[in-house]
Amino acid sequence: MNISSRPMPLVLFVDDEEDELVATRYLLESNGISPVVTIQDPREVMGYLSQNTPAMVLLDLIMPHLPGTRLLTQMVQAYSSLPVVVMTASQDVETAIACMKEGAFDYLIKPVEENRLISSIRHALEVSQLRHQVGVLRQSLLTPHRLKHPEAFAAILTRNSKMVSIFQYIEAIAESHEPALITGETGVGKEMIATAIHHLSQKSKRLVALNVAGLDDTMFSDTLFGHMKGAFTGAEKDREGLIAQAAEGTLFLDEIGDLTATSQVKLLRLLQDGTYYPLGSDVPKLSRARIVAATNKNLQQLMTKGLFRQDLFFRLSSHPLEIPPLRKRADDLPMLIDFFLQEAAIAMDKSGLRVPSELYTLLSVYHFPGNVRELRALIFNAVAQHRFGPVLSMDSFKQVIQTNRISPENGDDVDSDATCLEIPGRFPTLKNAEECLIQEALRRAGNNQGIAATLLGISRQTLNYRLSARKTSL
Repeated sequence: MNISSRPMPLVLFVDDEEDELVATRYLLESNGISPVVTIQDPREVMGYLSQNTPAMVLLDLIMPHLPGTRLLTQMVQAYSSLPVVVMTASQDVETAIACMKEGAFDYLIKPVEENRLISSIRHALEVSQLRHQVGVLRQSLLTPHRLKHPEAFAAILTRNSKMVSIFQYIEAIAESHEPALITGETGVGKEMIATAIHHLSQKSKRLVALNVAGLDDTMFSDTLFGHMKGAFTGAEKDREGLIAQAAEGTLFLDEIGDLTATSQVKLLRLLQDGTYYPLGSDVPKLSRARIVAATNKNLQQLMTKGLFRQDLFFRLSSHPLEIPPLRKRADDLPMLIDFFLQEAAIAMDKSGLRVPSELYTLLSVYHFPGNVRELRALIFNAVAQHRFGPVLSMDSFKQVIQTNRISPENGDDVDSDATCLEIPGRFPTLKNAEECLIQEALRRAGNNQGIAATLLGISRQTLNYRLSARKTSL
């Protein structure tokens, strides 16, 4: 029995011929499929499986002591979700049919063409990973809103049910080696999500981050893949890229929507077969780093315009995660406001500050184009300007909200119930429009006239005057 010392076996190969074990193991590992565990005595397989969990089994049929057909039956009965690819010199059609009926994932006849073998094994690994994820997700659904590893998300302050569901999904896909694609507006915390994925993946190596925005193809290739000595002027020695530094760990590619067309092709090759070429080299290198990408752009729209490759999108989005904007998780605002206030007060030595209760209402109707990052900046700016008293002034917040009031230009998707403009049979007058806007502002502000005036971009005195005028006219 020749068992690798590396943990978490990916492939278990069972064959009584030592030369076959060595040659096939080398072939698989040179194609990025590892670790591979080999067993020469089929009688040891079931004992090994009772203590270890490979993703799939590659099995020879003709072996002494225990025929492969009988071993196949034992494995399928005991581990029904474990894909078993049969590889044998026997060309007997009845044997092949019997193996497939018994539950073999695939049946290969020796000598197997290398590409056919690699393709079959990769397919089996994909199915194994999918079965595992389905099982974890099913278990997550049975225990809603309960995280197995809440410490991985401790840096992300939230009580929002959608965010908790995302955390559960991350727990389910964390150990997958498939890429994850994180989408969401700027400031929602995509890098923190990537960090949580890495933390839960149980990867012993580094999380390496690269923002690809603004990188041309040469800079992208050099930064990510490295270069050989003499590859270009100034390349005085070999330099490994970030992909090598992230070996066995996680590579986080931010702003992936800004990647150039040429760089997209190179990244696609890396995702397809796990190989890349350092600048100045014609010898491919293997990468085992997990790829996590993020963008605040709409990749579907970019694909429609021909600016982003569809095949790259589908490769990247094996595990898609869309992070909701702050305006859609308003239940998190009180906790975030209090946390950032405390953080700012400590940083600026202004302890004892508290926020007026009206601030929670005011910020709950703001659309936050910069999301959590903007909220933190607003709190820090207000604390920095604060001079007197224990209550934080709302002036700086009102100023920002008046400047960034929701408009059609910013494409905000805030829901509105303002249907009072729909007057049957005629176009609404300016008076109708004014009354509707005032009603809507008061509704969103919880009838707080000061906040409603801020939303309307007028002073509180002006709003009071208009409300009085409306009562008089009635």
